[in-house]
Amino acid sequence: MSHELECIELLHGADPRYAVIWLHGLGADGSDFVPVVPELGLAAQPGVRFVFPNAPEIPVTCNGDYVMPAWYDIVSLDPDSRRIDETGMIASCAAIRRLIARENARGIPCSHVFLAGFSQGGAVAYATALTHPEALAGIIALSAYLPVEALVEREALPGHAVPPVFAAHGSEDDVVAPALGRRARDFAQARGHAVHWHEYPMPHTLCLEEVEDIGRWLRERLV
Repeated sequence: MSHELECIELLHGADPRYAVIWLHGLGADGSDFVPVVPELGLAAQPGVRFVFPNAPEIPVTCNGDYVMPAWYDIVSLDPDSRRIDETGMIASCAAIRRLIARENARGIPCSHVFLAGFSQGGAVAYATALTHPEALAGIIALSAYLPVEALVEREALPGHAVPPVFAAHGSEDDVVAPALGRRARDFAQARGHAVHWHEYPMPHTLCLEEVEDIGRWLRERLV
């Protein structure tokens, strides 16, 4: 995945000083979370550029090798773990780093770039942000998990920056077990990240209360 990802961009306010790079889940595309932006309740200033990249289409082993948008191949969907193609995860992290660098080139420093993601996209957001050499503004991990703890431990630099985390999960999620979300939360907390954890009575999706909480968390950091 050496090419630049195709993205949908949405500008909230003028002269953006912040960017949110938001990664969709398995089988979805960049348009999935565009409707969420107006519901976040953000002020017109400071301006925020929302970037919604499209994952490449690849065969996914756990879905019978069906070709679909995916950030990496998932070998098995065990209830309490995920076996994945680590090479694919590394490639996706590199692709997201290129998007971060593009925001830097457009005048938005790493300290003003948030990484957000749902499910598989949240796993990539976690892995990228937890190993990024410069401090990011924050991580938004929704119904997410971290299947590459060993990779993060190898790649994280000594004294690595620790951006805050908004992590949320549905208590009735039967796709990504809540225990996997809590394990990712605990992993980040153990490395010094301030994690704001939320659980909602819902399956593998978003709810209005969650969107409102995301908006509140973002507003506190858009200064």
